Amino acid sequence: MEFQDRVAVVTGGASGIGRGMVRAFAKRGMKLVVADLDEAALRVAVDEVIEAGGEAVGQICDVSDRDAVQALADKAIATYGKVNVLCSNAGVGIPTPVTNMKLADWKWILEVDLWGPIYGVEVFLPLIEEAGEGHINATSSMAGLISSARMGAYNVAKHGVVALMAATERELRANKSPITASVLCPGPINTNISFNSVTYRPGQAKPKADGEKSGQAARAIQDILEKGMDPNEVGELVANSIAEGKFWILTHPRWAKGVQKQLDALQHDQSLTRA
Repeated sequence: MEFQDRVAVVTGGASGIGRGMVRAFAKRGMKLVVADLDEAALRVAVDEVIEAGGEAVGQICDVSDRDAVQALADKAIATYGKVNVLCSNAGVGIPTPVTNMKLADWKWILEVDLWGPIYGVEVFLPLIEEAGEGHINATSSMAGLISSARMGAYNVAKHGVVALMAATERELRANKSPITASVLCPGPINTNISFNSVTYRPGQAKPKADGEKSGQAARAIQDILEKGMDPNEVGELVANSIAEGKFWILTHPRWAKGVQKQLDALQHDQSLTRA
């Protein structure tokens, strides 16, 4: 698809992967609607686009709230008259064993990581179809393809995102729609998702047990992320993949071998992972 003068909406767009997407789209001449919960970071992200000669507006948006997602869409239409691209990127995650995670945390993670993209499809896809051309993307994770320990709720949500976008893309192709869909499954990216998740965790609720181990796991995850891919590289990858019509967007394609090993085990002896 063409990017010049098209309109993109990016949730979680004030930092990390979302900020990388905003930069990549702006560089290609797109008009941006940047959504985030961090008002100060949002202002900086929008100002950066404008100072570089682009067009952008910001909107505080909690993607777990359907009304807030609708307000985001209304802002995009009121500002630019159309939407061509949605990237449902906002996400959170707390490393906690399934047996220890509080139901409040399950609910929060699923509402942000899965219901956010669901609301995105429900609210924005009709608008993109009205525009006559465009794309809808959601950020999953390699955790949406292979479930790791201590990330149960995150795994569940991200597997759901993969299923949501695969179903959406198949339906679009069956309807011979000019609209396309994709799913981003990143590996380690240098973002502050761990810190942001702690900041926005409702009630700062702690797991029922294993709090110290969970804190250690969070620090270990953040250490890995800080050594990960630059978010700006991810933004470029997403923009190029959309232009090339790819469905799967993988930041670390070699990790797909893990998915194959899981499929091999399924076929061989129905174990989770073949030795």
